[in-house]
Amino acid sequence: MENIRVRFAPSPTGYLHVGGLRTALYNYLFARKNNGKFILRIEDTDRSRYVEGAVENLIASLKWCGLNYDEGPDIGGAYGPYMQSQRIDIYQKYAQELISKGYAYYCFCTPERLEALRKEQQLQKLPQAKYDKHCLHLSKSEIEEKLNSKIPYVIRLNVEPNQKIIFDDAIRGTVEFDSNNIDDQILIKSDGYPTYHMANVVDDHLMKISHVIRGEEWLSSTPKHILLYNYFNWEKPIFAHLPLLLNPDRSKLSKRQGDVAVEDYRAKGYMKEALINFVALLGWNAGDDKEFYYMDELIEKFSLERVNKSGAVFDIDKLNWLNAEHLRKKPDDEILSMLKDYIKTTEFADKNFSDSFLLNIIHAMKERVSFVHEFVNNCKYFYEEPKDYELKSVEKNWKDDTPELMKKLVERFSLLNNPKKEDFEYALNKIAEEHNISKGKLIHPLRLAVSGQSTGPGIFDILFILGKDEVIKRINIALEKIPQLL
Repeated sequence: MENIRVRFAPSPTGYLHVGGLRTALYNYLFARKNNGKFILRIEDTDRSRYVEGAVENLIASLKWCGLNYDEGPDIGGAYGPYMQSQRIDIYQKYAQELISKGYAYYCFCTPERLEALRKEQQLQKLPQAKYDKHCLHLSKSEIEEKLNSKIPYVIRLNVEPNQKIIFDDAIRGTVEFDSNNIDDQILIKSDGYPTYHMANVVDDHLMKISHVIRGEEWLSSTPKHILLYNYFNWEKPIFAHLPLLLNPDRSKLSKRQGDVAVEDYRAKGYMKEALINFVALLGWNAGDDKEFYYMDELIEKFSLERVNKSGAVFDIDKLNWLNAEHLRKKPDDEILSMLKDYIKTTEFADKNFSDSFLLNIIHAMKERVSFVHEFVNNCKYFYEEPKDYELKSVEKNWKDDTPELMKKLVERFSLLNNPKKEDFEYALNKIAEEHNISKGKLIHPLRLAVSGQSTGPGIFDILFILGKDEVIKRINIALEKIPQLL
């Protein structure tokens, strides 16, 4: 394919929804696969929904995810400006062209008349409320008089009745609409700003967009856009409408049922590689069972032909699994850098942990965590002595003879010189042999004494990471504190 140009065109109404991220990602993958251009355009003409700072937030989220665009509001390009609010004169010009051709018309109807019309159509049980073309029949002199009198107006699309509007969708195949079911859509609002439909078509044409890849919710708007392309006598892009994102109960994905913003997932510690991998699989697959992808692999494999028609279920468990897999496959030095950044946000920020100490924690915990923050939050005992002790384990593992056995361990550990984990293990085994007891009678209370918990990585890994002096100190503290819990 030649001259591939696609765009992601969000409205700055707050955060970047994961559905928006998927749309941006599929556009990005399609462009990169076909040596095309990926454009960011901000559709900010609905001033009532504009949120301050949302544009900067959208750009930051896209860049964090690695979706670097070739043209956009902050980097420019040959077809700018890329903020629709800076293109108002362009839309006005093309609206006037439509009026001159009879494909659009001024509408001066008041909100009261439109509301009365809507109620009347409801009483008639019509399938949908539609404008009745009242102002289409105004004479030239009536229109001039109303314009000169500064009566508020909108500009509407003149949809001709009894037409079949047919187009091919790259995902859904042939789609057909009846123009009798299409309203005379407002193109220019009373404040002079265009609606989505007008600005979208004009910009896609002027920016030479070859493929419009967007969510299924825009499918019903496409016949209006097709009419505009026809009325302007412009070449139409190829359309591709992506399936809905669904909750596990198959309702539409919404904030009511959990996080839907990219920013939320970033704040919770999800890695961009995992989020991109997960979102790519929401409605697309390469035709095999592969689920783990890096971005370059997604670019290589992606095609619109493999996008599904049916809705895609957002499975948080799968995202968690992918996050764990991507984390485990990262080199230790990368994880170390991420861990050090996370520690700066915790109560341990002022402590000076060595790289070798943190790398040992990473080695011990790597198969047990799904997020970087779990290298701290799931094993705080590496960073500070236990504040309390797991009561069930105390009751189960701290027996009458335990204090004496722990003292024996302290004696034996004291004799060790710069011990490795094998040295700790050998010392413990010798005491078990000497007292003719199972190793478990030592390991379980020892784990409790040094970590406060009954689970975690191997006990000898913990002892080695903490070091001899810290281990002995913690056993002695436990010998004082734990009896008070019984």
